[in-house]
Amino acid sequence: QVQLVESGGGLVQPGGSLRLSCAASGFTFWPKRMGWYRQAPGKERELVADITYSGSRNYADSVKGRFAISRDNTKNTVILEMNSLKPEDAAVYYCNTYPQPMATWGKGTLVTVSS
Repeated sequence: QVQLVESGGGLVQPGGSLRLSCAASGFTFWPKRMGWYRQAPGKERELVADITYSGSRNYADSVKGRFAISRDNTKNTVILEMNSLKPEDAAVYYCNTYPQPMATWGKGTLVTVSS
């Protein structure tokens, strides 16, 4: 049974940092390209960053230079380091496979950016 458990969100001031973690289980993790997605209120879910099994990374233009995605194939985890956070980064963040997300999504982790 596929499980994706995101954690690490919280309230942070503009300019602050957070480290999100995703624990994946129930599928063969290592060959899968993984992504971090986010969904803000009233907006569609969007891809923030993705990473191949070998570590090649891509980022949305809005987060380039501020966010960093990484993965540990031995622990089936995906990490998103977020720096210089802006109010527009506020959203619920999810991880899933990319480019085709699995049907199962985790509950996500809420990131709030506010002073």
